[in-house]
Amino acid sequence: MIHKRPSASLSSAAVLALVAGLMVTIALFVGMRRLEHDKVDLEFHQRANTRILTVQQQLDQTIQVVKVLNQTFASFEHVTREQFRSFTASLLQRHSYVQAFNFHRLIPDDQREAYEAGMRSIYPGYRMMQMEGSKLVPARFADRHLIVDYIEPMAGNEAALGLDVTPNPYLAEAVQWATDTGQPAATSLLTLAQGGGRVRGFLVVMPVYRHGVALDSVEARRAAVIGDTAAVFNAATLIEKILGENGMLNDVSVDIGVYASGEVDHRHLAFRKGNPVAVSYPKNFAGMPHWLFYDYPEPIVYDFDVAGRPWKIVVSRQEELFAARHNGAISTLIGGITASFLFAAFVQVLASRSRRVQRLVEQRTAELRHANEMLVEDIAARRRAEDALNLRQRAIEASANAIIITSAQAPLYPIEYVNPAFERITGFTSNDVAGRSCSLLWAGDRDQPAIQEVMGAVREQREARFTLRAYGKDGRMFWADAYMAPVREETGVVNHYVVTLNDITATKRYQAELEFQANRDTLTGLANRNLLQDRLRQASAYAARYGHPVWVLFFNLDRFKFVNDTLGHHAGDQLLKVVADRLRAAVRETDTIARLSGDEFVLVLPERTEEHLSPAVVRRIMDSVAEPIVMESYEFVMSSSVGIAVCPSDGGDAETLIKHAGIAMYRAKETGRNNFQFYTSAMNERAMERLRIESDLRNALERNEFALHYQPQLDLKTGRLIGAEALIRWHHPVLGTVPPGRFIELAEEIGLIVPIGVWVLRTACRQSMAWQRAGMGPLRIAVNLSARQFYQQDLVATIRDILAETGLEPQLLELELTESMMMNDVEVAVDILRNLKAIGVQLSIDDFGTGYSSLSYLKRFPIDLLKIDQSFVRDITLDPDDAAIVLSIISLAHSLRLQVIAEGVETEAQLAYLQRHGCDYMQGYYFSRPLPTTEFELMLGSVASAHVLGSIDAPAVHPETIDT
Repeated sequence: MIHKRPSASLSSAAVLALVAGLMVTIALFVGMRRLEHDKVDLEFHQRANTRILTVQQQLDQTIQVVKVLNQTFASFEHVTREQFRSFTASLLQRHSYVQAFNFHRLIPDDQREAYEAGMRSIYPGYRMMQMEGSKLVPARFADRHLIVDYIEPMAGNEAALGLDVTPNPYLAEAVQWATDTGQPAATSLLTLAQGGGRVRGFLVVMPVYRHGVALDSVEARRAAVIGDTAAVFNAATLIEKILGENGMLNDVSVDIGVYASGEVDHRHLAFRKGNPVAVSYPKNFAGMPHWLFYDYPEPIVYDFDVAGRPWKIVVSRQEELFAARHNGAISTLIGGITASFLFAAFVQVLASRSRRVQRLVEQRTAELRHANEMLVEDIAARRRAEDALNLRQRAIEASANAIIITSAQAPLYPIEYVNPAFERITGFTSNDVAGRSCSLLWAGDRDQPAIQEVMGAVREQREARFTLRAYGKDGRMFWADAYMAPVREETGVVNHYVVTLNDITATKRYQAELEFQANRDTLTGLANRNLLQDRLRQASAYAARYGHPVWVLFFNLDRFKFVNDTLGHHAGDQLLKVVADRLRAAVRETDTIARLSGDEFVLVLPERTEEHLSPAVVRRIMDSVAEPIVMESYEFVMSSSVGIAVCPSDGGDAETLIKHAGIAMYRAKETGRNNFQFYTSAMNERAMERLRIESDLRNALERNEFALHYQPQLDLKTGRLIGAEALIRWHHPVLGTVPPGRFIELAEEIGLIVPIGVWVLRTACRQSMAWQRAGMGPLRIAVNLSARQFYQQDLVATIRDILAETGLEPQLLELELTESMMMNDVEVAVDILRNLKAIGVQLSIDDFGTGYSSLSYLKRFPIDLLKIDQSFVRDITLDPDDAAIVLSIISLAHSLRLQVIAEGVETEAQLAYLQRHGCDYMQGYYFSRPLPTTEFELMLGSVASAHVLGSIDAPAVHPETIDT
C-alpha cells in the first residue's frame, strides 16, 4: 500500500497560536509604551511648570524691589546721593541679580550747563553722554534730557553715570507709560552702557513726581514728573541666577528659552539654555500615534507679564536624552514575539505528530486534535490574563506616587495594599498598615477641610481630589496631594477604593518662602515695608472705628555706623538681630515691628481698652534695647532715638504716619540722641526748611553766595594786631545772611563741607596776600577745619597747593582743630598733624576745655596754640570755677611751651584778668566783631598808620571806633 507523505506546510493550529501570541504581545507593548510615554510626559510637565513658576515669581519680585526704591523718593522730597547709596546698599546685598539702581533726573536743556558744572564739582571731568550704537558720545541738543544722576553700585557702572537715556526709544516708551500710569514699566531688551555695548538687558522704571502736586490725571502726572527710579538687569544673568539659585540649571534634560516679548523671536531672546523648540518628530507613523515610538513631549509655551510688557517662556526636552525610554516595552515586544514563535513551533510539532498518528487511528487522531486545540486556546487565555495582571502589578509598583487600595467595607475601610512608593514616602510598611484605616495618615490632626471632603466622597461613593497634612511613621508632617476613586464590580457595586498620594511638601515650602520674602525682612525676620503698610492700614481703621489711638514709633540706633566701621558688616548684622529680638520681647504679640533699612525700625502700638499707651512704654522699649551687648569681646551699649506719630491726629494713612514719625526721630537726634520726640507741625516746617536750605546750599558755591568775615586777634603784651580768624557767612538771595549754625552741620551731613572748606582756605590765603601786597604787613590767618575735611586723604596736598598758588608763607596760616575731632582716632590724627607741621603751618586747638583730651594725648599733638572757649571767658570775673579753669589752661599751655588765645572777650574786666594772668592773645567784641573785607581793610589802614596800637584799652582800639 502506498502511503502519502505528510505535508510539511504550517498547520492552522500553529498559525492561530502564532497570531494569538503576536496579538497579545502587541497589546502588551502598546500598553507599556503608553505608560512609559505618560510617565515621561508627566515628569516633563512637572519640571517645566516648576521652572516657569520660578522665573515668573522671581521676575515679579524684581518689580517689588523697584517699588521699594521708588518709595524713598515718594517719602522724602529730596534724596541725597549719600542716602541713595545707603538705601540701595541693603537692596543690592539682598538682591544680587540687580545690575544697578539708577535715579534718572529730568534736566531741561537750559539747565544743562549749570547741572554739568555742579556735577563736575563732585566728579571732575564730568560730561553728559549718550549711546550711539555701542559707543558713548557727548549728549546732543534736546528740549530736555533724562540723565542717570545717581547709580549704585558705582563700581562696574561708571560708564552709565551721566548717560542721557532720552534718545533710547525703548526706554523712552517705558518711562512715558510709567509716567502716565504711575506704575512700574519694563523696557524691551536693549544694549546696556555698563557692558561696553556687549551686554543686553532691560530696565524697570517708576516715575518720581514733585511733592505736593495732585496726580489725578495723566496731564497732571506728566507736568509733575521730575525723573524716575530704575533697576538695571542683565537679562541673561538675572534669569541664570533665578534658575541657578533654585538648582534648575544642572538638569541637562530640559531646554529653556525666555523672550522679553510676546513673540518667539531671536531679537528678543533674554535667556537660552540648550535649544528650545528644537524637538521634531513625525506626528503619525503609518496611521499610529507618535507616542508608540517616541517619548518627546510637546514643548510648553507660557505667556506672562513683566511690569506691563509681555514675556514668553518656551520649555522643551532634549531629543538625544529621551529617544530611548521604552526599554521595558521593547523587551516585552521581543520576548512576546519569541514566545509566540516558540509556541507556534511547539503546536506545529504536535500537529505533525497528530497527522502521522491519524494514518493509523483516524478517530483517535481527530479526538486528540480537538483536545490539543482546546488546550492551546486555554493556555493562550491563561497566558494573556497572567501577563495583563503582571503588567498592572509592575506599573503600580513602579509608580512614583503612593498608591493605596482599601476595602469598601464600613466603617473602617481597611487597607489591603500599598505600593513601595507609599512605604518610601510615609515610612509605614505594608505590614504596618494592613487592615488599618487610612486615618492613621492624619493622626490627631483632624481639623482639616480635606478630611470632611474624604468623608463626603466615601458617603457618596464618588471621586475626590484634596490636599491634606499627612504624617509619616516617625511623626514627620508632609503635604500630600491626593486623588481617590471608587472601584466598582460589573454590577456597579463599589467594593474597593484606590487612593494616590503625591508628596508636595517641597512645593508648599517654596510657596511659603516666597510669601515670607515678600513680607519679611530677610536678616531679622521682622515685617518689611509691604507688611508694615498693610498692618498700619488695619491699625488706622481700628483707630477710626473704636477711637483708640495708634502710636507709630520710628526707631533709629545711635552711632550704629561705628559698629560697622570698627567690627565690620557681619558684626553689624548680628547686632541688628539682637536688637530685633529685644524689640520683640519688649512689645506685645499684637504689636507690629518692621525693619525699613539699615538700623531703622518702625513699631506700631495700638492702644487697647484695658491698656493705655504712655511715654513710659516708649522709655521701657528704649531701655530694653540699651542693655549691654557683648560682641567679639567688646561690650556695646546701643542707645536709640525715637520719633512718635499718633494716629489719627498726626495722619490717617501709612505713608504720612511713617514720614511724620521719621521727622520726629530726626528731631530727637538733633536734641542730643538717646531720647524720644512726639511729632509736631513745627517739626514738619523745620524739615521742609532744612530741605530748602540743603537744596540751595548745593548751588551756593557756584553762585558766589559765600563770603568771609575777619575777626582781629591782638597780642595782649604789645597791643599789636597779629592776625585774624576767617569766619564764613552765607548771603542767601531770599533768606538774607544765614549764620553758620544753620548750615555748617548740614554741609557736614551731605558732604559739602569739604569743597566749602577748600574755598575758605583758598579765599583766606588769597586775601592775606592781597593785604601784604597793599603794604598792610603780614597777618596770621586762622581757618577752622571740619572733622570730615581733617580726615580727607588729600588734605596735606590740598593745603600745600593752596599755599603755592597764593604765595602765602606757611607760618602765616593757622589751622584751628577741635579736641573731639582728633580724639576719634588718635594715632591717625597724630600722623596728619605731623604732616601738616612739616609744611610749616601753625596748629591750634579750638574751644579747648570742652572736649575729652587728656594730657598724655596733648603732649603727642604737635600744636602751637590753645584757644580758650568763650564759655569759660564769659564769667571769669564772676564765677571762681571758670576763673580757675582759665588760669589752669594758661598755666598748662605755658608749661608745654604753647601759646594761649582767649576768644569771646567782651568787657574790660575780662581783658584785665587775662592780661594779669599772662594770656598771650585775645579776640572778641571788646575789640571788634567779625568784619567784612572792606571794613577790615579800613581798620588795617588805621592800624598801619599808627604802627603800634599801644595799650589795649586805648581809644584807638575802642569798639565804637572800629565799627565806624
